[in-house]
Amino acid sequence: MSRRPAGAETPSPQHHDVDVRRLMVGFPTGVSVVTAQARDGRPWGMTCTSLCSVAPDPPSLLVCLRRGSPTLDAVLGSSALAVNLLHRDARSTAELFASGAPDRFERVPWLASDGGPHLTDAAHTIADCAVSAGHAVGDHVVVLAEIVRITSLRTPAPLLYGMRRYGAWAEDADAAALSSDFTS
Repeated sequence: MSRRPAGAETPSPQHHDVDVRRLMVGFPTGVSVVTAQARDGRPWGMTCTSLCSVAPDPPSLLVCLRRGSPTLDAVLGSSALAVNLLHRDARSTAELFASGAPDRFERVPWLASDGGPHLTDAAHTIADCAVSAGHAVGDHVVVLAEIVRITSLRTPAPLLYGMRRYGAWAEDADAAALSSDFTS
């Protein structure tokens, strides 16, 4: 480990030429749709790959949502959200909720819940969450949320996103063992 000599200045970061997308394109991740219901009852949702587990006790996660998004407004206004983890055959739903189409909830089956709308045909697992904090970072808000309920709809076979394309893990013999964990 190298140490900076006493009195040496720390170089200031230069952000003007840093494109974080170049870094993150090589970091494949699962695809989710974060949903919430506005106070007027209207459902909102957006595709989100910025999702991370924070702690097992209390069970919590974070999602990063774009400032100015009606979904973010609904999440913060209702203090609740649902994270719909999409299965491998739900690419069209991921693309729909990334498009900003105003009629997206008219084009997919969903059920209302305390956290937010459940995308019943597109998700393999859904987490209903209570918002505990929001922190503005650049043009996004990091939303911290405590998981209050998990609904497993089918064996996880997640939709993945990386290298600017959708994909899925290849089927393997261990899938049967994994399915026993999610069929109760």
